[in-house]
Amino acid sequence: MRKLTTYILFVAACVAIGVLSGIANMPGEWYQALEKPPLNPPNWIFGPVWAALYVMIGTALAETWFDENNRNRLIVFGLQGILNICWSPAFFGMQNPPLGLAIILPMLFFILLFIAMSWNANRKAALLFVPYAVWVSFATHLNLAIVLLNR
Repeated sequence: MRKLTTYILFVAACVAIGVLSGIANMPGEWYQALEKPPLNPPNWIFGPVWAALYVMIGTALAETWFDENNRNRLIVFGLQGILNICWSPAFFGMQNPPLGLAIILPMLFFILLFIAMSWNANRKAALLFVPYAVWVSFATHLNLAIVLLNR
């Protein structure tokens, strides 16, 4: 029961942080006015994708939490999480795509590092991060394109 409670709390916390960040940093008119790359998806897709990702991120955290010798992986998880929390306020809140890019690049590095560190220790945690890595890679491409298109 304690393990299930931990999973529920970690997933709920990740989803809640994501929702709060999204609500506090809505794209708005400024974002609508930016020139965007051809592969930019419609705005409505971001909420459902991030919600699913935050469920997987919370599950990966719970998986890692119960592993032995998890300290370094939890640190890497925490670093990517801090960067994740900082990206929306930088990009949308401060209306600063270059700062967003400066945050998302190390964020992607720490996501990939978490996958690599978890691959043998907890394959499930690593695999739960793969869609996150793919999405953040795509988001990095979009962020870079927006910086270049709106100089």
